[in-house]
Amino acid sequence: QGQLVESGGGLVQAGESLRLSCLASGDIFRVNAMGWYRQAPGKQRDFVARITSDGRANYADSVKDRFTISRDNAENSVYLQMNSLKPEDTADYYCNANIIRAVGGDPREYWGQGTQVTVSS
Repeated sequence: QGQLVESGGGLVQAGESLRLSCLASGDIFRVNAMGWYRQAPGKQRDFVARITSDGRANYADSVKDRFTISRDNAENSVYLQMNSLKPEDTADYYCNANIIRAVGGDPREYWGQGTQVTVSS
């Protein structure tokens, strides 16, 4: 049974940058779309960015032009470069991936355990 493991969160000041990483592990036949979501305290989990296996990306309006999602298919990894961070970006960030574990298998959604990002003003 594989998993998604995030890293790269931390505490930064407004205007600074962070880069989140997420690695998919275990038996993998194919990784389809990968993405990032975030959940602030007391709020629902919201979409941040998503990238398809062929590199097409889309973003939430709130992060467009500040965040960049990318992936390394050979490493089964996805990244989120976050620039010009704002206090309202403070949240737990979760990696998501649609993975087929074996030939002929069904695609399943997987979630990481989350990494905390705190932006001080």
